[in-house]
Amino acid sequence: MKYLPRSIKNLIEEFSKLPGVGPKTAERFTFSLLKKQEKDLEKFADTIRDFKKNLKNCTICHNIAESDPCDICSNPTRDKSTIAVVEKSLDIVALEKTGQFKGTYHVLGGSISPIDGVTAADLTIDKLVEKVKKREVTELILATNPTLEGESTASYIQQLIKPVGIKITRIARGIPVGGDLEYADEVTIIRALEGRKEY
Repeated sequence: MKYLPRSIKNLIEEFSKLPGVGPKTAERFTFSLLKKQEKDLEKFADTIRDFKKNLKNCTICHNIAESDPCDICSNPTRDKSTIAVVEKSLDIVALEKTGQFKGTYHVLGGSISPIDGVTAADLTIDKLVEKVKKREVTELILATNPTLEGESTASYIQQLIKPVGIKITRIARGIPVGGDLEYADEVTIIRALEGRKEY
């Protein structure tokens, strides 16, 4: 990298900041862009520049969306009485790929992690409790990741919601402990949803 022009080095450095992208992959990305036509590069740059401007959080489920409410919350065919609680928007993508879940979601924005300084107040747990009390919710599926933080978060939510008297289930162990929902395949997620248990 010593003899590369500064603009190439800068782009390699920026690509390297993305999760899962090492120096070699960043170099391949950068050099593949050199082969692109100017109009393709402009479209790529415009897409990167605009994508965050066009996104917002749905005020109902806190998913990332281009509209508020999001497509899932505004869909009249979704079962509003069942809510799957997930840590992040990518978890919704994983669940939706299965085509099995017909309810709605609630994105927490992470999980309780004292080591990382993340408390319940940093998440959307208060909004979830509010939503459950206001709406006719019959089941809450705790679909947090099967990590120590995910389990702690699920347990905390269960303790808060239990007095409301609705059915609280936890996704089954088809997803390995320590694994992330977003990386699980569809069959594993389907089994986890089908095997959920009262929590």
